Amino acid sequence: MFSYRTSFSEEIPMRVRRSSRVLLLAAAIPMLLTGCGYNTIQSYDETAAKAKQDIEVQLQRRADLIGNLVETVKGVAQQESSVLVAVTQARAGLTGALQKPGGADPAELANANEQLTAATRGINVVVEAYPQLRSNESFLRLQDELTGTENRVAVARTDYNGAVKAYNEYIRKFPQTLTAKVTGAKARTYFEVTNAAAREAPKVDFSKPAGATTPPPAK
Repeated sequence: MFSYRTSFSEEIPMRVRRSSRVLLLAAAIPMLLTGCGYNTIQSYDETAAKAKQDIEVQLQRRADLIGNLVETVKGVAQQESSVLVAVTQARAGLTGALQKPGGADPAELANANEQLTAATRGINVVVEAYPQLRSNESFLRLQDELTGTENRVAVARTDYNGAVKAYNEYIRKFPQTLTAKVTGAKARTYFEVTNAAAREAPKVDFSKPAGATTPPPAK
């Protein structure tokens, strides 16, 4: 029976050819990934994710500060319960969006944040009716901290939306769009208000003089 056995001298070129193919394949993979945009997609996505986290940090700080602000106002103008309740509810809406399982949707965060902004306008009206708040050190300090935080929210929003724009535009281009479909990369949502009702501030009624109380019912 005939049998064929490769000589040692013949095996060496075969091993060299196999090694060469492996090296060429290893060198080609990064080039293929770069050419199809995979690495850039990941980089843009990470940048947008980091920018989203920065927004969430500042929004959480804002929610905490407004909670403290409500307590300070309550100590001076407790009878303006409608304003305080509206702000507290709007704050709870933002906090709930931030703590949403699976991550908060940026548009939902933007709407909740805008609703809180609208609600806090009622506190500004209360301040006009209660001059003692304008000289309250705790109130003034919290207002200053809130102003700084709101500025940082604005910067974080700009950075995030810019990162999302770069990412969304990139995955729509060819051939990156093919890579995006294969890897499941989807367009990100912008941080922008989509609910016009979120901009409506609660009505504040000062028909009663400051400090007035409802008389007890007649017996």
